[in-house]
Amino acid sequence: MKIKTSVFAGLLFLSSLGAVNSAIAEDGVISKQESTPDSYCHEKFRAVRPSTLDADNPTLKSSESGDVVDYYGSGDESPLGQEQTQEQKLEAQHRWVGDYED
Repeated sequence: MKIKTSVFAGLLFLSSLGAVNSAIAEDGVISKQESTPDSYCHEKFRAVRPSTLDADNPTLKSSESGDVVDYYGSGDESPLGQEQTQEQKLEAQHRWVGDYED
């Protein structure tokens, strides 16, 4: 009986973690550390899907992809903003053109 209760409690805990994780990262922002208000900040957010970079409404990659943008700059940056989509387009172009060793 104790084993069944422990297994049930463990499953309940894991399912609640998944719900909290999806609620936190729904806007794509994984973490945001602001040093001072209205100043620079350090953000991590999900990358934009390459197939939607040229679209009017770009979408973010799934959280399971693990593709994260590590951003340091203005605290009002949006993962789906014009600056981020332009930056990610430029990066994608460099990957296609660059046939060089790191």
